[in-house]
Amino acid sequence: MLETLFLILAILIIAILLYASTRPSVFHVERSAIIKASPEKVFALINDLHGFNSWNPWLRKDPSAAGSYTGASSGKGAAYAWESGKVGTGRMEIIESVPSSNVKIKLDFLKPFEAHNTAEFMLAPKESGTQVTWSMYGPSTFMSKVMGLFFSMDKMVGTDFEAGLANMKELAER
Repeated sequence: MLETLFLILAILIIAILLYASTRPSVFHVERSAIIKASPEKVFALINDLHGFNSWNPWLRKDPSAAGSYTGASSGKGAAYAWESGKVGTGRMEIIESVPSSNVKIKLDFLKPFEAHNTAEFMLAPKESGTQVTWSMYGPSTFMSKVMGLFFSMDKMVGTDFEAGLANMKELAER
């Protein structure tokens, strides 16, 4: 009886691992919002990492996080590293900056899990202001594929993106 139970459990684990291996090798999370402000004003809140951290949803979760700025003051080459017991440890660096249009950021997460992703902000002028689209994408390791069977990356990160866009909207529309 016990052998049968272990055999069923082993088959179940193997099936889960095999199914996980068929999942996509990249992930993509994206959210958008319309902000009643000019693309120039919104761009300044993203392109300067000091401005970024005024609405950063993760920094708001742990205002006591240790952080340091390096590189350029804004735009390509500007970098920010953080360390927090609540939101982890990592570094971000702007790798592309097109005024009032696009900011691309290299994200390196070190703790609690190592990951190397890209975040991108696309700004599009609209009659009512600026459409901001925030996306993050990167490789899905085997472990993240397995975890993705039980936890939705889109829901976990997407909720934070929604909070960040709401924070940005509040600041930009003042």
